[in-house]
Amino acid sequence: MRVASIELRMLGLPLVRPFRTSFGTETEKVCVLVRVETAVGAVGWGEGVTGPDPGFSEEWNEGLWLVVRDFLAPPVFAAGDLAAEDLDRVLGGVRGHPMAKAALEMAILDADLRARGIPLHQYLGGVRSEVDCGVSVGIHDDVADLLQTVERHLVEGYRRIKLKIEPGHDVGPARAVRERFADILFQVDANAAYTVEKAQRLAELDELDLLLVEQPLPEEDLLGHAELARALRTPICLDESIVSARVAEQAIALGACSIVNVKAGRVGGYLEARRIHDLCVERGVPVWCGGMLETGIGRAANVALASLPGFTLPGDTSASARYYAEDITAPFVLEDGRLSVPTEPGIGVAPIPEHLERFTTRVEKLLLD
Repeated sequence: MRVASIELRMLGLPLVRPFRTSFGTETEKVCVLVRVETAVGAVGWGEGVTGPDPGFSEEWNEGLWLVVRDFLAPPVFAAGDLAAEDLDRVLGGVRGHPMAKAALEMAILDADLRARGIPLHQYLGGVRSEVDCGVSVGIHDDVADLLQTVERHLVEGYRRIKLKIEPGHDVGPARAVRERFADILFQVDANAAYTVEKAQRLAELDELDLLLVEQPLPEEDLLGHAELARALRTPICLDESIVSARVAEQAIALGACSIVNVKAGRVGGYLEARRIHDLCVERGVPVWCGGMLETGIGRAANVALASLPGFTLPGDTSASARYYAEDITAPFVLEDGRLSVPTEPGIGVAPIPEHLERFTTRVEKLLLD
């Protein structure tokens, strides 16, 4: 497969509810889509999971745009015939930038699989036709509002509730949720908000029968997580710390986690995500699929990934309506707490042209010389 053009497209989609970030509150999802067209006319789509600022990650939208345009596209054009499996080698001269690489990999993989008539879930080794879905609930200043939010999501059918926590908003809200909803699958996510010393308070969560505590400490602190894991009965899950299969192997060996959250964009793409899945299956470590407020493009690929056998816990693959009144693809709709895995070739979805144009704010097309 020879890549003939790479198109970058900046989107801005209004969010149903504001989303809190390190730099404030966002009212729209701003992201970069990558469209690849091959020399024989096959088209593939990828989605960058960066945001408008380097808050969650050192990568951000403008940086992703420039990295793909100036540093990733040239070696892809120069490579001639290639497959997604070749990208590690082709892009090896660019250090880091896994989210940029993942967006380009998704587009190339989508184009290749569409041309070959193979659905992404089949290519990755998926075994399910639908996947269990959880939902992530942000920090609420008012406990009554928090309980109403959780109840609404349970009525919608979500099979697992994840509550964001931070120092000052942790044990109390979590206990209130557990007391009100005694039998639900329930976990918490700290997004690296704690130090080892402050995280000792999280031992109070052990009485709440949680599935896991996600990423309590900074991403680079594997030893701290291993120390904390020895102090808690509640399993520790790592998210931001897991940037590759090699780091996942180290974290598991150190005892820093017993569960792994796999986000394809964070680890450099769906091929590396599959490697992490395979490693965890070998080690007997459960995995689940995280989310980054993706549009239907990224959501389709995540649902395909979550169909692999090792994804035994509900992921953050929420329905489209959780975030968007109108998506750029046909919406993913929750049915009995599950989403159906796309069965068409490639990622199985494509943007609706009029929706794509309505939400596009900028386009740049790169052509093979």
